Amino acid sequence: MFTRIVLSIVALAVPTVLVGPPARADAGPSTPGTTITLPLTGVEQESDVAAPREGRTGVLTAERDTAAFSLLGVTWADPDPAAGARVVVHVRTRAGGVWSPWHALHASGDGIGPDEGRVRGGTEPFWTGRSDGVQIRVGVLDGTLPADLRAELVDPGESIVDRVPPRTTRPDRVKGRAERPAIVARRDWGADESLRDTKFKYTGTVRAAFVHHTADGNDFPCSDSAKVIRSIYRYHVQTNGWADVGYNFLVDRCGTVFEGRAGGVDKPVLGAHTLGFNTDSMGVAAMGTYTGAEPPGPMLIALSGLIAWKLGLDDRDPAGRVTLTSSDSGSRYPKGSTHSFDVISGHRDAFNTECPGQALYEQLPAIRKDVAVRLG
Repeated sequence: MFTRIVLSIVALAVPTVLVGPPARADAGPSTPGTTITLPLTGVEQESDVAAPREGRTGVLTAERDTAAFSLLGVTWADPDPAAGARVVVHVRTRAGGVWSPWHALHASGDGIGPDEGRVRGGTEPFWTGRSDGVQIRVGVLDGTLPADLRAELVDPGESIVDRVPPRTTRPDRVKGRAERPAIVARRDWGADESLRDTKFKYTGTVRAAFVHHTADGNDFPCSDSAKVIRSIYRYHVQTNGWADVGYNFLVDRCGTVFEGRAGGVDKPVLGAHTLGFNTDSMGVAAMGTYTGAEPPGPMLIALSGLIAWKLGLDDRDPAGRVTLTSSDSGSRYPKGSTHSFDVISGHRDAFNTECPGQALYEQLPAIRKDVAVRLG
């Protein structure tokens, strides 16, 4: 069980610090990433018997050749989360001449509305690995298709950090009740800082932690984690119109913690991770999809270590409850209303979504217990 594994590691060892080469001045992308936009205008071919059948077919593209990409999503003009509830999106991609199975893309429940600069609704981004073809179906469950449907295909570009192990860092002096975990800084996953808003926004002290999953594939190696994060970053900024990547932190299956939104890992940076409840909270995303697949042990250990450190900075009780005020009626709670959450909650507690996946959600009680042990 997760709890037993974590407690034995907490008691017997300090988490390993991954050591790589020192940061370099040219650690940014050496080949800039790109985004290809494909308008989705209707049915381009007769219904494919192999395509998903859910809902009335509003869009079914032909098998399209594309430039290389590694991540995709589908977006629409209406930022209201209700627009995403009217449709169901499936995609398949081609790599090495072979077409993948159809994958369902889930509508995003992230963002903080107009203050974030969010101008479009859409699905969560999905990591496909390097691909050169795509086919897309959008089924209509109710009403009409959202306006201005587009597929966004992202190539993360190449960075020097893709050819060396990630460099994780710890401060010489550790602040807080729990030890600060090793964290891969933005420059060390190859963040192109020219993309984001240069202004940082801060919330009050962190009173709650919301756990997410990125809802992309589970089959990429940890050596590709930096590429996946660069793709998510580009999608959040250039496609969704956000100020920066939405999550404050991301954790891969090997237990490596990555800095997400810029502004200082030890500061209460205002993220765009949990619609309506980004104020006074942090968002951490487990990289992958955990609706059925079990989150790996190293990932769970890293999640609890990170959350313990952040909650410990403000003396929060990981087993407690916190009352937060909704800032957006697109969440599960009307704007201006209050709701009591577990201090460590899942995204689904605040928004109508599967996130962070049932398998990861079921681990939250064990994470709470381990965080309490770490905080003493």
